[in-house]
Amino acid sequence: MRGRVSVARTSLGPMSTGSSPSTTPFPDTERLSRVGLRAELDGAVLTVTLDRPQRRNSQTPGQWHALGDLGASVPDEVRVVVVRGEGATFSAGLDTRLLGPDGVPGEDSVHDLMRGDDQHVLDTIDAYQRGFTWLGDPRFVSVAQVRGHAIGAGFQLALACDLRVVAEDALFCMKEPALGLVPDLAGTKPLVELVGYSRALEICATARFLGAEEARHLGLATAVVPGDDLEATTADLVEALLSSDAGAVRETKALLQSAGSLGLEEQRLRERQAQLRRFRALTARG
Repeated sequence: MRGRVSVARTSLGPMSTGSSPSTTPFPDTERLSRVGLRAELDGAVLTVTLDRPQRRNSQTPGQWHALGDLGASVPDEVRVVVVRGEGATFSAGLDTRLLGPDGVPGEDSVHDLMRGDDQHVLDTIDAYQRGFTWLGDPRFVSVAQVRGHAIGAGFQLALACDLRVVAEDALFCMKEPALGLVPDLAGTKPLVELVGYSRALEICATARFLGAEEARHLGLATAVVPGDDLEATTADLVEALLSSDAGAVRETKALLQSAGSLGLEEQRLRERQAQLRRFRALTARG
């Protein structure tokens, strides 16, 4: 798919709220800046930017903790979350200095974590994963805007999003196996769901690079566009997502998320229940 995403405008009225508003305080700008993040809230759109261009937006545990807190505090009125990287690269993955004994000042040491007791390792990685899994929240649709490299943790961050708008220069790589590690930031499930088990295994086990066109062919990329059109195409997609009824999109996302794991009868039941909630919401509007 090339060029801008066409916009079909439909509306069933005011935005409905499918869940309770978050009560977790939004992380302050200073804290986000310290770990190389920016978060900008514009009405119903939250834009999260990896802001370490001098390190090709390589990621750190401090970022993952902050992303997890950000996810827990997303206001209920947010309908779309856009994740992007500052500069020419989405994310070059883990800051590899963390694998060495000197680490990165002020950051968790992956070198030391490897030597921790089992439960500490498991709990720590669980906290890191929460910096990614919040992007699957049915309250909003998440969109990764990818240019340049999306390697390792960067690839997994893009996979954590519902949709991916990709520049023609994008390169994806699941680098972890080449470093003796596994993809552990909740990226294996969406990768298999998108490309299938065999292709996912080949991508991970070889740690090879995938270009934008192959990503489109495999279903990893929602759209592939020239780099100069990336911002505008993302904006068009966001506008299209906002044009549909908020409650209906939230219910539909939840249904699609459960469809792959449930049997037909239970999924049919969930569809009926979701439609009943929509009927009630629409009739309540008068």
